[in-house]
Amino acid sequence: MKIVILAGGRGTRGKPFTDYFPKAMIPIEGKPLIDYIVKYVSSFDFIKEVIILADFNGIGNQIKRYLEDRKVCGKKIRFIQDSNSGTGGDLSHLAVILKKERDFILWFVDNFCAIDLSKMFKFHNQKGGIACIATRRFRKEETGYAKVKDDLVTEFQEKPFITMPMAECLGIYILDTKILKIIKSKKKEEVNLSFDVLQDLAKRKTVSAFDIGRDLWIDIESPNKVERNKKVIKEIIRKMKN
Repeated sequence: MKIVILAGGRGTRGKPFTDYFPKAMIPIEGKPLIDYIVKYVSSFDFIKEVIILADFNGIGNQIKRYLEDRKVCGKKIRFIQDSNSGTGGDLSHLAVILKKERDFILWFVDNFCAIDLSKMFKFHNQKGGIACIATRRFRKEETGYAKVKDDLVTEFQEKPFITMPMAECLGIYILDTKILKIIKSKKKEEVNLSFDVLQDLAKRKTVSAFDIGRDLWIDIESPNKVERNKKVIKEIIRKMKN
């Protein structure tokens, strides 16, 4: 199986850092974000190749310079220039590379999580749908909370887990390669994977949700986010190494 890491986003939430460096190169304890993700996904035996999709004609070339000529855990790393045609449109250009695959994994580079891809793949096969999305209903807050009754604080809770009213979609997917034909059929200059493709498939009940429970996950949107969440990030790194 191949895994595609989407690393070509504009990184607007990470400005001004992302004016000079791609989001994939945000530093975490002395190494760029992309280093952790590539090493982690490569540790799964069933993943045979890592494909990084980014704007290598722009600042994304920093990713290629950092990783090229490397093999991580014996896995080949392939670099593909993105087409600036949306999160779905970019994938349609990988049809030739993925033509012999039944499924592939898609990982948006700013997702930092030690998700068990083996369990997720097994879950995807059991459900038999076209797509499987990692989701969560529990979120660890960055701030403290207070319980209030009759205008009085009765209890403090420091950075608790809260239950969200709706499941949050994380940027980690397992997709049947049939989805590439569906994307191509849209005939649009920009195709958004979620709203232009998965929305319709969800209505047909062919999109499953793999809940990560209380496993830690964080969106690495900026160096500031890393600085504010050092404890959570250290724990994710520890789990990635286990």
